[in-house]
Amino acid sequence: RVWLADDAQAGPRATDMIQRWLATTPLQAAYTRRAAPIGEAAHIDEALRACGDADVAVLASDARPAPGWLERLCACMARDPKVATATPWSNAGEAAAWPRIGEIVPIADAPARLARACERLPAPAPDLPAAVAHAVLVRGRARVALGGLDGTSYRSWYAALIDLSLRLSGMGWRNVLCQDAFVLRDDEGRAADEDMDRLSVRWPAWHAQLANFLMHDPLQAMRRQLAAELAGLDHAPPQPDLFAGSP
Repeated sequence: RVWLADDAQAGPRATDMIQRWLATTPLQAAYTRRAAPIGEAAHIDEALRACGDADVAVLASDARPAPGWLERLCACMARDPKVATATPWSNAGEAAAWPRIGEIVPIADAPARLARACERLPAPAPDLPAAVAHAVLVRGRARVALGGLDGTSYRSWYAALIDLSLRLSGMGWRNVLCQDAFVLRDDEGRAADEDMDRLSVRWPAWHAQLANFLMHDPLQAMRRQLAAELAGLDHAPPQPDLFAGSP
């Protein structure tokens, strides 16, 4: 099932495109638009609460997933019941970035080719300091147990997701990289004004924890392996329908 949740952001042109897609997609899809915006974090929390304890994948508005992304995120979570969030690689993925950690790098390779290369990486999912907002699968049971996102303290999904990840980690859950999935995007997520200050107050060690991860780069070997796998592939066909084959 696909839910396009609009916090009163889409204009007439975007709304027309969405309606045309809804009329032709074979998927069970829905579109909702608020009459007035309530803010990114509050809106996503509202949508997640409507999903109950179901596992939900949240995509950034500019995300361009490689084929198999959702199936692989689900498989990653199914392999370990302690995984609460699974984040794929991205060319603008901060701690989960490829080809270089913490950088935004335009990638010319076809998404299908990236998917084929990722599929060859070893299965154990490494830990991340927090989930990243380009794309993430969130375990519903874990989210509900912690009371969901804090859409009151934070305005941005970017900051609210970090906060949720740290709360989950504190309760023994894992935030992992799904190493065999890839989602492209144009830019990194951004925190709203004052959100990072609020994170620093609630989680004083967060910035040092993230800096340590970026400095020591524990995913460097896996990142190099992905580059090697990609270099050995023939060109793949263009990307199919975004949600083709997704449950």
